[in-house]
Amino acid sequence: MIDCHVHTHENVNHKNELLERLSVIGAKGAIVISLPPDNFYNFTPDYTFQERIEHIKKCCDGAQYLFPFFWLDPTSADAEEQVEMCCNQDIKGFKVICDHFYPSNKRAMQTFRLIAGKGKPVLFHSGILWDGKVSSKYNRPVEFECLLEVPGLRFAMAHISWPWCDELLAMYGKFQRQKSMYPDTASEMFIDTTPGTPPVYRAAELSKLYSIGYDLENNLMFGTDGNADDYCSEWSEKLMQSDKDILRSLDLDDEKTDKYFSKNTERFVHGC
Repeated sequence: MIDCHVHTHENVNHKNELLERLSVIGAKGAIVISLPPDNFYNFTPDYTFQERIEHIKKCCDGAQYLFPFFWLDPTSADAEEQVEMCCNQDIKGFKVICDHFYPSNKRAMQTFRLIAGKGKPVLFHSGILWDGKVSSKYNRPVEFECLLEVPGLRFAMAHISWPWCDELLAMYGKFQRQKSMYPDTASEMFIDTTPGTPPVYRAAELSKLYSIGYDLENNLMFGTDGNADDYCSEWSEKLMQSDKDILRSLDLDDEKTDKYFSKNTERFVHGC
């Protein structure tokens, strides 16, 4: 298993402890997301972007399956500089939460085009945003339709866009059709199933993902929204086992299950 959605919340390095806690549940790695920009919900002290890059690098350095993702505000005045530095520092991808702007924001779109040109993926928050302010309107799936205009972008929508899961599926169908028509240039959409979805809805939503008729088996990724500083193996194992039981009830074979829990995340990160 690879956990596709793990946050860091402190400016400390818990790499060895994270790897140990991941191994408890049979996981070999994770996408690890940097400290957020200092304008995000007063969530972090005022670290420079250079300090945040250095911190996430240290959190993942030397671990083959810990993939550092940099949390980027694509509307910031120096967003392009941040992208360039991240790519030069071997950051594997980017995390974006649209908390004060729509994805179609002109400056954000310029940044997404730069990221696509670098061959790096973007993990977007999508769905309701629990940040204490009016911001969820920026994260409805339909607002990401603009990414059709970013050739070659590899991106994921997290949390199954709860509560707009059906809208997300409709959007996936549109992106899939574009990809089938222009396989070498179109953007490609992944779905990160990190909760999001309350347990009472989870079986129904996973069932929709695998039965709607779209080619989703190669584009679904398992994640927990865990904390790298204090990764809860017990909770992650409970979620993983619950998802395994749901997938078993859908008669998915081992190959499709392996894709869901690890291989699709590796393809999302590496692009192959």
